[in-house]
Amino acid sequence: MPDIVIAFFALGLFAGLMKSDLKVPASFYDTLAILLMLVLGLKGGMALHGKFQSSMLPELLAVAGLGVLLPIVCYPVLRRMVRLSPDNAASVAAHYGSVSAGTFAVVLTLVERAGLPVSPQTTLYLVMLELPAIVVMLLWQRRTSGQNAQGGVLHEALTSRGVLLLGGGVLIGYLYGPSGLEPLQTVLIGGFKTMLSIFLLEMGLCTARFCSPLPWKHWRLIVFAALAPFALAWSGIGLALLFNLPEGSTLVLAALAASASYIAAPAAIRAAIPGANVGLAILAALGVTFPVNVLIGIPVYQRWVHYFY
Repeated sequence: MPDIVIAFFALGLFAGLMKSDLKVPASFYDTLAILLMLVLGLKGGMALHGKFQSSMLPELLAVAGLGVLLPIVCYPVLRRMVRLSPDNAASVAAHYGSVSAGTFAVVLTLVERAGLPVSPQTTLYLVMLELPAIVVMLLWQRRTSGQNAQGGVLHEALTSRGVLLLGGGVLIGYLYGPSGLEPLQTVLIGGFKTMLSIFLLEMGLCTARFCSPLPWKHWRLIVFAALAPFALAWSGIGLALLFNLPEGSTLVLAALAASASYIAAPAAIRAAIPGANVGLAILAALGVTFPVNVLIGIPVYQRWVHYFY
């Protein structure tokens, strides 16, 4: 059986497709998103507590380099095969180079349930992959359009709530460790799976809204969104094998490489590339790639990764 949190996503998807009046209040969803990103950062920081070494830096820099490479690879495919405009291709490429915190939470839960070994710095992969793709595509779009990079836009991207919560959570968890965070263990750490379940319920409802009816006029983008994760996952697997990462960390990196951002990237791209239709990127990232990864992709990546261990 899939992990219980996947059942909540399926419930939300079913309810949305059936036109149910079920909904998660927007304010509650925002609170859940904040808590999830904060807890993910705290868990990563606690895992690093007393274990961080300078030898981890090459691995983390390589992961950030992957975040630079992925949008550069996706851009020509989106231009030539999907036939998007330069602005829309840059927008979608930025979303697919960046990562999904929801997908990360799901795969981390699966890894913990399966008892797969992970390195202490695994949570930092999410932090390292969050923004490089967005920044690279913003700079690329400015260059190709003859505009100068806007410091305000880059500042907004670098200080987004996702980056601050993840980075701040890692720092707090690293400094205080499990003993210092003990008063918060029951509510935050212990309640992580409950928060993730309700979050995925809302993600199921959102997916149904974007895909009902399915906008077949964008069939090329839909096909890209459905197939790209299975190709992109191999970049994460390859990098993990290069650094001889443990099986759980390899699966996490594969799932992150296969994911697409639908929280941090839309906010940055909407302000930075006015000519881009951010709705197309959200359709691909949240409407297609997210459910493909959660329902099909992650179990497939797990089998691929297990082959090497």
